[in-house]
Amino acid sequence: MSYGASPRRTIIRIIVALCVVLLVGYGLFEARKLIEGPQIEIKTPSNGGATSTASVLISGLASNISFLTINDAPAYTDESGRFAVTLSPPPGYTVFVVQGVDRFGRRTSKHVSINIVALCPISNA
Repeated sequence: MSYGASPRRTIIRIIVALCVVLLVGYGLFEARKLIEGPQIEIKTPSNGGATSTASVLISGLASNISFLTINDAPAYTDESGRFAVTLSPPPGYTVFVVQGVDRFGRRTSKHVSINIVALCPISNA
């Protein structure tokens, strides 16, 4: 009479435990985007830069979002999360705020500030 578990029963328990660990790990891997919350990265313009152009391109990457705004105006992303909006700010110090909200109401925002320089044309009198 044997008092310990049979080798076959031990192997089955190990296989079942391994399957449970793999399923839980896969579930956490797939849920990582939900756990992270919304993410925003601004590619252009560079923070602290200056420009003399009349329009400024704000572009970047947003992930895990359901709603995106740039300076409180709705912005849209493509299927890979890239966004690009051209704005015409007035001369002077300007801050662009990009905000994202995920489907659970979690919010994030990033900002970039630039200086819009108004150059006066030189006239030959």
